[in-house]
Order: sequence, then C-alpha cells, then structure tokens
Amino acid sequence: MRTQSVIGLPLACTDYAGAVRWILDRASVTARPLAVEAANTHVAALARSDSSFGDAMRRFDLIVPDGMPLVWSLNAALPTEERLKDRVYGPTLMLETLRASAGRPEFRHFLLGGKESTLAKLEEGFARDFPGLALAGTHSPPFGEWPEDEFERICEKICESRANLIWVGLGCPKQEHWIARHKDRLPPGIYFGIGAAFAFHAGEVSQAPAVLQKLGLEWAYRIAAEPRRLFRRYFTYNSLFLWYSLRDRMRGQAP
Repeated sequence: MRTQSVIGLPLACTDYAGAVRWILDRASVTARPLAVEAANTHVAALARSDSSFGDAMRRFDLIVPDGMPLVWSLNAALPTEERLKDRVYGPTLMLETLRASAGRPEFRHFLLGGKESTLAKLEEGFARDFPGLALAGTHSPPFGEWPEDEFERICEKICESRANLIWVGLGCPKQEHWIARHKDRLPPGIYFGIGAAFAFHAGEVSQAPAVLQKLGLEWAYRIAAEPRRLFRRYFTYNSLFLWYSLRDRMRGQAP
C-alpha cells in the first residue's frame, strides 16, 4: 500500500475498503503481531514532538489518516485521480471491520480496555448489529498502575480466545506505547490503537455531527463537550500540526 509522509508520519493512501482489505488479508494468516493506528493531528504532532512516541509509531505496520487535515495534506501530494474523498475514521474503521468479518469464523475479535460496564454494552450492541460476529473475549485492565503480571494475564486471555483482531482502547498515547513496547511478545494478530471508539460505540460519549467531521471540525465539537479535559490537548497539538506543516513546506519537505 502506498504511503506518504505527513510531518514525518507515514500515512497509508487508502480508504475504508482498502484498509479493511489489508486488515482481513493478514489477520487469518499472520504468524506475528501487526499494529494498526488511525492517526489524527494529535497523533501526528505528538509523534513529531515526542521522540518516545515517534519511536512507538515507527513500530506500527499500517497508519491510516483519521483526521481531515491529514487527508488534505495527503491529497496535496497525490495525483488528482488518486486523491482521497474521505478520512479513515478509527471508530468507523472498527465498525467496517466488524461488518466485513461477521459470519466468517476465521476472524475472532477481542476487546482490551475500558470499564467492564462499557465492554458489556459493546458486547450487547455488536451482537445485535453484526449477527454472526465472533467476539471471542474481553478484558478490562485495572485502573491506574497495573500489577506486574497483568501483561501475562492479557496474553493468556488473548491466546485462550484465539482472537486475531484485538482492539486496544486504553487511550492515546498509552495504547500506542503499550502495543509498541510489547509487540514482539504479543500473541499473533492485528492490534488496533482505537482510542475513544469504545466510549463512542457504547453510547457513553457523543460523536460530532457528520458535517463537522467532514469539515475537519470534530475537535471543536469535542472541546465544547469536554472543555476541561480536551482544550489543552487540541490547542497544543493542532497548533503544532500547523507549525510543523508550515515549516516543512517552507523547507520544501511538505507533500
């Protein structure tokens, strides 16, 4: 799959269909862990500004453009006929992957992260919306610091479930660091850094209207909904994304 660097992050030039095809083609045959990330401006700017997070992202095998600013940056480098019409939004990528794998027993899903009540809502909702889906297991890690044997417990549960599609909802950047740090020791399968998708699909957090998402204004909706938690993050990393994009352009390094 063709990739293009956007402020140093190698983004796949793909849509939902291409990403799902890449995922399912590998899920049933891979003998090693593979990592998938849906990257927005926060992820891209953090990977550029924080060397440890940048090192973590270099361990990912597929990074799709979750945010519209990343799509616009990609399209600036692509021929007209190859330009993307939409982003590959992480929560929607999850649903598209679930839909494409429902009724196919070779694909087994595991949900890692979130509260037990959240996982219960997801199990109920996914069973209703995707008949035949093999949701093989879930695990809600303890809040705060994990016990020393938590990694082994998680691996044991994934192995017992025989899952090959593992959705990791620990929040960014914790989930990316966790996947990257343990990648060589995780059971084979596709591991997704899925961010807030668990809370969205469980109905615990509302998503921005489609028109705001299309305009690249989801961040404004999220800030309005959770200003104390999200204002600093969005202000900082949206600003950094713009700064790095402009600096790369002035240096002739932009797409």
